[in-house]
Amino acid sequence: MNLYKRLPKHIGVIPDGNRRWAVSKGLDKKEGYNYGINPGFKLYELCKDMGIEELTLYGFTVDNTKRPAAQKTAFQEACVNAVMDLIDKDAQLLVVGNTQSSCFPKELLPFTKRVKFGSGKIKVNFLVNYGWDWDLKYKGGLASSDISRIDLIIRWGGRRRLSGFLPIQSVYSDIYVLDELWPDFKPNQLYQALDWYQSQDITLGG
Repeated sequence: MNLYKRLPKHIGVIPDGNRRWAVSKGLDKKEGYNYGINPGFKLYELCKDMGIEELTLYGFTVDNTKRPAAQKTAFQEACVNAVMDLIDKDAQLLVVGNTQSSCFPKELLPFTKRVKFGSGKIKVNFLVNYGWDWDLKYKGGLASSDISRIDLIIRWGGRRRLSGFLPIQSVYSDIYVLDELWPDFKPNQLYQALDWYQSQDITLGG
């Protein structure tokens, strides 16, 4: 049962802190990305059950591909594994990112047009090899034009920045930052953000 008077239609997620989490556990930095998959599905299930209409998750950016090769391979594989696991669930999936680059996983090309799985109850957008400047300069218009305006952005990992996350769709987003690292996701963190969202004054500049 939904106890919130007002729910965001669209939640954006910046799942930061995978590498810091891995180091804190005595693991190699690259191992953190794989531990970020299950939290994403937990969040997806919670949002779907609440009736959130759209969910956008940051996979990796064009700038992230400058990291060491082992880390780059690890987050590319984590993104592919996450998408393949979503096929068995209910969603309308769209992957947005620079497909012309060798850094874009070819396995995800079929999902660069929105694909429906199951009942398609919730729209899920996944940003993979995404760059804000690439998006804005895309030939023929905004590359992410099929993604709606974001009401609430939740960032894990304590950083107070957007890191290039969908600059057009986030223009009037409320932003909630959690200090917890993404692999340590717990449902209460989402509830914290939604509790905070209840008190925000949504004017859209009016």
